[in-house]
Amino acid sequence: MDETTAIKLFNNSKIRVKWDSEQEKWFFSIVDVIAILTESSNPRKYWSVLKTRLKQEGSELTTNCSQLKLRSADGKYYATDVADTEQLLRLIQSVPSKKAEPFKLWLAKIGRERIDETEDPELTIDRAMKTYLKKGYSVDWINQRLKTIEVRKQLTDEWTRVGIKKQENFAILTNEITKAWSGKTIKDYKEFKGLKKENLRDNMSNVELILNMLAEVSTKELSKKEDPETFDESQEIAKKGGNVAKVAKENLETQLGEKVVTSKNAKEIYFKEKKKLK
Repeated sequence: MDETTAIKLFNNSKIRVKWDSEQEKWFFSIVDVIAILTESSNPRKYWSVLKTRLKQEGSELTTNCSQLKLRSADGKYYATDVADTEQLLRLIQSVPSKKAEPFKLWLAKIGRERIDETEDPELTIDRAMKTYLKKGYSVDWINQRLKTIEVRKQLTDEWTRVGIKKQENFAILTNEITKAWSGKTIKDYKEFKGLKKENLRDNMSNVELILNMLAEVSTKELSKKEDPETFDESQEIAKKGGNVAKVAKENLETQLGEKVVTSKNAKEIYFKEKKKLK
């Protein structure tokens, strides 16, 4: 099934969705969601009334929602109001329905957990460990992955120190590092592994994680030494840091006689290894 016209199931009912590869987001048909949650005979009218109420409450949800052409029951494509995941969860909060209540309870639980983690950051690490274990990752891989989080935090702290604060600039620098050592932009790397919203690092092998850490550690240390004053200078340092890992990667590939940047994702790498151990 083509990703741009995929149908996802929601409580055994179909919702039209569309993947935006540029924004890396799924967009969901709002009237389809409302039809499921409210069982309304006229979900379009329900959405029209709800939009008016949200505007009166001062919500910018209706203003920020987009329209995409989605296939209708008659086989034709019509402009349809859609919402991304964050917008969809906000919308569900405004729907008075028994079917929406489980989502509201879940959101409240998540909110409480995040507040608790702000007060005690160690809880974040515990949650990450439990989540990875539930997904089937090995303990060794999880420990390696958690180390990458520490290394990443040290790097972003260094970027903040030299005056880089915008997330989009962090993303640009990260892309420079990744491209330098792996030969692929983050977008190309994710496509290479067949990923969409999934986290790239969560789908790296141990070798890939280590090389990526080497690149980020090198970038941090070079930045501390060179103390860049401009963003362009930080970009050049990011490339240098990535190149350190590139040299290590190429040396290892020469010794192994094979590429170490793999198209396999986490499911193919770790879950197959888990089966071998049984």
